[in-house]
Amino acid sequence: MEEFLSLFQGTDARASILLLINIVLIESLLSIDNAAVLASMVMELPERQRKSALFWGMVGAIGFRIICLFLASFLIKIWWIEAIGGFYLMILSINYFRKKHSLNEHNKKEKHSKLYKKFTKYISPFLVTVLLIQLMDLAFSIDNVLAVVAFTKNMTMIIIGVTIGIITMRFVAVKFVKLMTKFPFLEASAYLIIGILGLKLFISIVTHNFPDFPILKFIGSGGNVEPHLKEQLDMIFSLLTILIFLSPLITSYAFNYPKNNRKKRKPKHTEID
Repeated sequence: MEEFLSLFQGTDARASILLLINIVLIESLLSIDNAAVLASMVMELPERQRKSALFWGMVGAIGFRIICLFLASFLIKIWWIEAIGGFYLMILSINYFRKKHSLNEHNKKEKHSKLYKKFTKYISPFLVTVLLIQLMDLAFSIDNVLAVVAFTKNMTMIIIGVTIGIITMRFVAVKFVKLMTKFPFLEASAYLIIGILGLKLFISIVTHNFPDFPILKFIGSGGNVEPHLKEQLDMIFSLLTILIFLSPLITSYAFNYPKNNRKKRKPKHTEID
C-alpha cells in the first residue's frame, strides 16, 4: 500500500491518504449544488431514463474535469465559459418561474423550453439532456478545478480525488431525483438554486475585469481573494444552497406546508371468501 501511495506523494502514506480525502471533500462539497442542477435537468426525461442520463453525464464530467486539470493555466484566460453557463442557468430559472406563473393564471402547462424543443427536432431527448448535462459541467469545472489545483499540484492525486468526487456527485444527484419525484414541490427550490448558481457564475464577468470589486470578489471566480478563503466561501455557498433546496421538505414535515400533492398508491384489498 505504501509503495503504491509513494507514486503519488512520496513515501508518506498518511499524508497521501489525507491529501486524497481532502481533494474528494473539496470536489464533493463544491459539487453538491451542481448535483441539484443536474437532477433538475433529467426530470425532463421519463423515469426509466434518468439514471442512464446521469451516468453518461458523469462519464462526460470526468472527461471534462481531467481535460480542465491539464489546461488549468489556460482556463484562467477563457473564464467567459463560466459566464455563458451562468447566463444559461439564469434563463432556465427565469423561464421556469415565468411558466409557473402563467400556469397559475391560464391553467396551461408547457413542459419543455424552446431551446430543448429545437434540439429534439434533430436528436432524441435523452441525447439532448446528456449533452446539456456535459455542457453545464464544463461551466462548473472551471471553478472547481482551480480550487483543487490551488490545494495541491500533484496531478495524479488530483485526478483520482476528482474522479471519486464526481462519482459521489452522481449518487447525490440520483438521491435528489428520487426526492423531487416523491416531493414535487422541491422542483421550485431546485430551480431557485439553478438561478442562484447561474448568478454566481455570471458574476465572473465583473470579478475577472474588476478583481477587487467589493463583496462580489468573494462570490465570483477571478476575485482578488486568497485561494483557501475562496474555497471555504464556496463550500459555505454550496451548503446554503442545499439548505434552500431542503427547507420546503423540512417545513412540509413540521408544518404541513407546502402540502405534498403527489398521489399515494391505494393499498390493495383482498377479498375473503
